[in-house]
Amino acid sequence: MKQIMSVAFVALLAACQTAPVQTPAAAGAPVEAAAVVKPSAGQQWLFGSAEASVIVRQTWETIADYVESKAAEAPTYGVVLTPDSSPVQPGFLACEGRPLAAVFDADETLIWNLGSMAAFERMGIGFDPAIWDEWEKTGAGKAVAIPGALEALARIREAGVTVIVNTNRAAENAAGTEATLEAAGIGEFSHGSTLFLRGDAPDGTGKDGRRMMISENYCVIALVGDQLGDIADPFNAKNLGVLDRKVLTEAPAISGLWGNGWFVLPNPVYGPSIRGDFDDIYPEATHWAPSAASELPAAN
Repeated sequence: MKQIMSVAFVALLAACQTAPVQTPAAAGAPVEAAAVVKPSAGQQWLFGSAEASVIVRQTWETIADYVESKAAEAPTYGVVLTPDSSPVQPGFLACEGRPLAAVFDADETLIWNLGSMAAFERMGIGFDPAIWDEWEKTGAGKAVAIPGALEALARIREAGVTVIVNTNRAAENAAGTEATLEAAGIGEFSHGSTLFLRGDAPDGTGKDGRRMMISENYCVIALVGDQLGDIADPFNAKNLGVLDRKVLTEAPAISGLWGNGWFVLPNPVYGPSIRGDFDDIYPEATHWAPSAASELPAAN
């Protein structure tokens, strides 16, 4: 039985991690091409800007530095939360002599899905599940490695740490995902061994079940993704508002893990981070209006 280090155990209700969606279309609904003048601002920034490239390369450098350092320490505990703990009062699975691993999300973490994203943009839609399913099966060669990922992964492997992918791509499309990762230069992965997919555990798009499966054979010393659900499912609890979710990431017991075992890459394109009304984003204490505000159009 695994040893467990805990502070105290308080469970939060875990919600499903959002799959790559923005504005879902009905499954099977016809999709017509629409005139698109240019990509959305989020995609312009993430996939095209020098600033995004710098940020993700900086992050990957930090990830590699951390993993190399941690591997040299022969750690006693990993960074996966125990099932009966939470970010507020966490417990962590013990290593117990298991080989070390770093666990990564795939989409917008290891690879940028340029082929599918461009297709959705040209069609003028946020997301279509049938098209995404086809992309998972046939997109090999049309996704690219995120800047800095290949160099960092080489360092991580050289440190003796196994690279494992935990993604919400469908288990039924394992062959396509394996081919996509290999074509992007990320490496060769095997479903159920170094690749874990939606459907491998009974918690749907939640990833904690798969993290437990991985932890049966490995001590996970780093978790990397573009959504908080890539770290722990409680961050996506349905009862959390925009501010509540942010506050949870600042819980004293886990605040030191960001950049120190838990790593999040930027994704302004889709996911549970893309939400919030004016009051969520602009606190009342910051409200201000120019003297000519009466002449400005009202916000919708």
